[in-house]
Amino acid sequence: MMSLFQAINTSASGLTAEQLRMDVISNNIANVNSTRSEQGGPYRRQRAVFTPRETQMIFDIPFVKSPLTYHGKGVRVVGIEEDPSPFRIEYRPEHPDADKDGYVRLPNVNVVLEMADMITATRAYEANVAAMRSAKEMMMRSLDIGK
Repeated sequence: MMSLFQAINTSASGLTAEQLRMDVISNNIANVNSTRSEQGGPYRRQRAVFTPRETQMIFDIPFVKSPLTYHGKGVRVVGIEEDPSPFRIEYRPEHPDADKDGYVRLPNVNVVLEMADMITATRAYEANVAAMRSAKEMMMRSLDIGK
C-alpha cells in the first residue's frame, strides 16, 4: 500500500509543477506585446525550472543490511528564470516606445513556441492525473481482496 501512496504523491508533485508551468506560459502569452516592464524595457519571456526530488528513506529496519529507499519522489520547482534570448525588433515609427529610428523592442515571446509548450504541459498534467487514477484503482482493488 505504501508505494501506491507514493505514486499518488509523485503524480501530485507533477500536477503542481505542470500547473505552474501552464501559469508561466499563460503569462508569457498575455505579455506578448508588452513593451514596458517594471525592470524597464520590454517583457522578457519566463520559464519554469524543475528538478527531481531527492531520494527518500522509507524504512530503516535494524536487522536489514541497508535501509529501504524510494527513488521516484517526483519533481519540484527550482524557480522561474528569464529567457536571455534577444528581443524582437520591429519598425513601428508610430509606436510610443519607438527609438529615434522608428524601431521598437518587443518581448522575446514566440506564441507558436508557447502554444507548443502549453500542449506539452497539458499532456504531462493529463498523464499525472491518469497515473493517480490508476494508483487509486489499484488501492481500491487491493482493499476488495482483503474482504
